[in-house]
Amino acid sequence: MAIRIIIFEDNKLMRNGFEAICNGTEGLICCGAFADSFELDFKIKKTNPQVILMDIEMPGIDGITATGYITKKWPDLKILIQTVFEDDDKIFKAICAGASGYILKSTSPARLVESVHEVYNGGSPMSPYIASRVLKLFQQFAPIEQQEGKDCSLTSREKEILLLMVEGNQQQHIADKIFISYETVRTHIKRIYKKLHVASASEAVAKAIRQRII
Repeated sequence: MAIRIIIFEDNKLMRNGFEAICNGTEGLICCGAFADSFELDFKIKKTNPQVILMDIEMPGIDGITATGYITKKWPDLKILIQTVFEDDDKIFKAICAGASGYILKSTSPARLVESVHEVYNGGSPMSPYIASRVLKLFQQFAPIEQQEGKDCSLTSREKEILLLMVEGNQQQHIADKIFISYETVRTHIKRIYKKLHVASASEAVAKAIRQRII
């Protein structure tokens, strides 16, 4: 079954390009492409997406505010922020709002497709620059939370995988780096989610840094 995607992008050329990429790729289908965030509830209910490609600057509420609203109302929806901005403040706010991934619009079509699949499967894709900035931003500005039982009883292997997630590595890249299978990585990540009481990679990364687990 194809992954259902909707696009929020006010630039018509880019919007049409993203739509063409999605509809031209096996396993993906664009069920809506919008130039603004007006009538957000109606658009989401009408299209019933699984992944949202979200612009930051557009008419209506901005993409970061929209992301925060959507993740609270539809927590199972995956949101991939796609923007030209490399501004630290916007990166930090987007991730804190619940975005599952954050990539630049200069990302290649192949990487865009890969990111959609990754975010759909519970990953947290980020452009390399974005990943490095997120790590530094959380280390600098995220408040230190009281840890729930020290390190949440993570094994050394789980801590290793969590660190690689924080660095922005995809699940397949993690498997390649530590010489285990992709399915084994997925099993470890599920256990990490359970121990940290989170439901996504972005939540796991944020909690790991806030509580200084890694």
